[in-house]
Amino acid sequence: MTFDFDTLLDRAGSGSKKWGRYPDEVLPMWVADMDFAVAPVIQQALQQRIAHPAFGYCLATDALRHTLVDYLWHNYAWRIEPQDLVFLPGIEPGVSMALRSLIEPGAGVVVQTPNYSPLRNAASHWRLPSIELPFQADLQGHCYTDIPALHEALASAGALLLSNPHNPLGKSFSASELTNIGHACVEHNALIISDEIHADLQFDGLRHVPIASLDPQFAHRTVTLMSASKAYNIAGLKTAFAVIQNPLLRERFDNARAGMVDSVNALGLEATRAAYADAKPWLIELLAYLQGNRDFLLEAVRSRLPGITLHAPQSTYLAWLDCSALGLDDPQRFFLEEAKVALSAGTEFGAACQQFVRLNFGCPRSTLEEGLARMERSLRGTTKP
Repeated sequence: MTFDFDTLLDRAGSGSKKWGRYPDEVLPMWVADMDFAVAPVIQQALQQRIAHPAFGYCLATDALRHTLVDYLWHNYAWRIEPQDLVFLPGIEPGVSMALRSLIEPGAGVVVQTPNYSPLRNAASHWRLPSIELPFQADLQGHCYTDIPALHEALASAGALLLSNPHNPLGKSFSASELTNIGHACVEHNALIISDEIHADLQFDGLRHVPIASLDPQFAHRTVTLMSASKAYNIAGLKTAFAVIQNPLLRERFDNARAGMVDSVNALGLEATRAAYADAKPWLIELLAYLQGNRDFLLEAVRSRLPGITLHAPQSTYLAWLDCSALGLDDPQRFFLEEAKVALSAGTEFGAACQQFVRLNFGCPRSTLEEGLARMERSLRGTTKP
């Protein structure tokens, strides 16, 4: 392996949200922030940018735009134009801009549940009704979209908020499922706001499919939100972009930034360019390491954590653990207090998710093992190895 994903980084004193929220004795495995060093090529690009002494307001360069155009074509067979890109300081501001500028007052917003809390709560910020659409599961536990129920929900909605790949399920949507979703939105004249921040984190040879890439009718009504922040581990640089191929939607969307969304971080723009232009070798090795972590986690849950169920994530570095059989009132609090492991509470992702927790396995294998060992001991009622 060319790159090092095993070294433990000391993030104390770095201002890390992940490592600063809980006391020192707690192992943080909650927020979607990987404990790996950024790709050397990104570090080098930032060092070169920092060597220039001016840090004024910046615009996305033509080089960055063309890098993204090439990346989307070569990785997803998605042909866009440089002008289709709108640069943002984050995915969440992009969701708000879309809801503010493109959805009529009173129109509902459909969100599939469970779901990332900023997507679940986004409609309420703009006094829009939120319509929650639960995923269905087959006999193997694989979640899928209930298309008839989606049609029913869209009948009173102006938009669908899509999480593709899905957080927290780790679901990678197939082209056929996305096609059915897209046709439902076309039939009901609903906008698609697609959060595709985890696009590059796919396992088992799967390939991400942007919903807008499947049909010009879908592209005409889609705001696709993407970022290098998750796959390339640069979330703190606060840079993202929207792909909006409909020029009328793009103009309305961009105008909505006034008074709400500022310009984009200069270092974030440079890190994004370096990530998409030069860091693919690092990403390939990262994905192999994360898939190894996922498989290690699956075996540990099966053999060492009785009462917990996990269906293999197809994407992201997030595991959705079902603790229903443990009989706990609050699994997240139990593991925090008894195991000193901080996980994300299931209730952040849906009112019916009390018995779930989300675990971040984007960390060195030894950190993952330490977290699992602590959880195992807590379930056995012991505190020492």
